[in-house]
Order: sequence, then C-alpha cells, then structure tokens
Amino acid sequence: MDYRQLGSSDLRVSTLSLGTMTFGEQNTEQDAHAQLDLAAAHGINFIDTAEMYPVAPCARTQGRTESYIGSWLKNQRRDKFIVASKIAGPARGFSWIRNGPRINRDHIHAAVEGSLKRLQTDYIDLYQIHWPDRYVPMFGATSYDARLERDSVPISEQLLALDELVMEGKIRHIGLSNETPWGVGEFVRCAEQSGLPRIISIQNAYHLMNRTFESGLAEVCHHANVGLLAYSPLAFGHLTGKYHENPQACGRITLFPGFGQRYNKPNVPSASREYVRIARQAGLNPAQMALAYARTRQFTASVILGATTQAQLSENMESHDLTLSTEVIEQIEAVHRQYPNPAP
Repeated sequence: MDYRQLGSSDLRVSTLSLGTMTFGEQNTEQDAHAQLDLAAAHGINFIDTAEMYPVAPCARTQGRTESYIGSWLKNQRRDKFIVASKIAGPARGFSWIRNGPRINRDHIHAAVEGSLKRLQTDYIDLYQIHWPDRYVPMFGATSYDARLERDSVPISEQLLALDELVMEGKIRHIGLSNETPWGVGEFVRCAEQSGLPRIISIQNAYHLMNRTFESGLAEVCHHANVGLLAYSPLAFGHLTGKYHENPQACGRITLFPGFGQRYNKPNVPSASREYVRIARQAGLNPAQMALAYARTRQFTASVILGATTQAQLSENMESHDLTLSTEVIEQIEAVHRQYPNPAP
C-alpha cells in the first residue's frame, strides 16, 4: 500500500481507504469487523464514516455505522488508524438528528461528542462538514440558483467552534465534503485571517462519469494544499458493469432507488457501457480500471472504497497494483469527450 500526505497536515493516508456507509444496513456488525480486518491486513489505515450513516439514512439505524467501527476500534492500536467522521448539515429532512442538524457551535459540539462515544475513542483524526450549512447545488443538482439562498451559519463561526474542539484534543484536523470552489476558498481565507484551523481535505464524488472536480476545485485545492478524498469511485456500481448484465442486480441503486438520483440521467448507461467495454477489451476488471484511474490523478489523496462483501473489497483493493496503459488512458479520455460528466 502507498501512503500520501493529506494536505498540509502530518497525516499520511493510504491511497485506498475504507468507506463504511453500508455498516448497519447492508452489513452486520460481524460483516463490518471482517471488512475492517481485511482492509487493515492490506495496509489501509484510513477509515471514513459519518454520524448520519448507514445509508439509506433513517432514524432507526442512525449512528450504527460509527458504533460498529467503535466496537472494532477499541481492540486495535488506536494510533495505527486515521479515523474520519462528519457532521450532517441542514436541508435534507433529517429531523431525527438534533431536531434538524445545523453547522453551529452547539450542533458541532454535540455531534462530536456523539461520534466519540459511538466510536469509543478519545479523538477523531479528521472531522468533516458533510455538506455545507449554506445552500449549494449538490447530489445531482448542477446549477446554482441565487433565489434558493437561505440563512446560514457564517463560516467564521463554524471554524471557531471546530477550533475549540481542536484545542480540547477531541479532533485533530478538519475537512470539508460536497463543497464548491467558493466554499473551499472561504474556509481557507477565514482560517488564515483569524488564525483558525485550516482545512486539509475535501471529500467529493469523483469517478469516470463525474470529473467535475477537475475544473475549479482542482485549481483551488492545488493552491490551498487541500487533498481530495474521492468518494463513489464506482458510481454506485455503474462502473462495474453489473447493471448492464442485470438491471435489477443487488446494489444501492436497486435497494434504495431514490438515493442515487444523480445516476438517473440520459447518458449514464451509454457512458458506463463504454468504460466497461474499454476495460474488458484491455483484459482489465472494469471496477479496478475505474479505481486505478481515480487513484492516479495528481490531486487525489485517497480513493474511498465501499463494498458489501469480502470478495468485492478484495477485488477493489487489488486495483492498487494496477497501472493503466497510455492506450487505455487515451480511450478513457475519448469517451469523456463524447459523454462529459453524465453523472455530476
């Protein structure tokens, strides 16, 4: 396993990391521990979770994912692993989380305390804002509409609250998720202006059918030294080819139809079919090709793997040893020109 420095921090994260949003819904606690054991045995040191997990989110299961990780983590050497979690933001209808989550001081402190208890640890290595407190287009929406602006917690206030937790030793570093170039720039500016903690990472979707990161975000993150933690690198399974063979194949798309709206777009089937074709003609596993592409981008710190079985996780981790040929890269770029970002 290779390791990369995460932004301006002292954290060295494995280039493949373990995403856990299936723990507690699609995976039992025993399954979760088996995945964690397997990932650790292969050198993965970065584990990503969130207070709202598992997915699909609901009041009945909220927090289970962190609890399953905690019951495993308590039996490990804590300093061997980088544990990341996230605070949920507003406007998604999660009334069961603090009567509607916000990113203000009270909510940030309450969220961290809850996560620490469930994770059975004294500190979280990377604490991320799951999505902005303010309005932004996300999760399949692509156009900014100023008419949808709403009252939001100022970024400076969010940073002040996070700074308190850093000073208390409860979190080590901070990051963002589902953010925009403007948001990254504002968090960096406010931190530098007021001497507050600086973000070291951004966790956004990045895969062959969603390369929107490569424009504005790639530039601002390069200059701000913010590393990408790439989530959904297989586009909810579309890049594995399984839905071409069986549209009703078991996966998040079929289990939770309303959760993957960004993939219900006209060019997704055609684009994913082309990427799978490239892989198979080159004698490659389609999933491994997609993961290798995401891992080898210059702005990527780590690619977050999400699996429901040991076999899937093993297969995905094998992508670490894959180097894509120039010919394969050229074919990928040709499809991208034909079908640019069909699932943003």
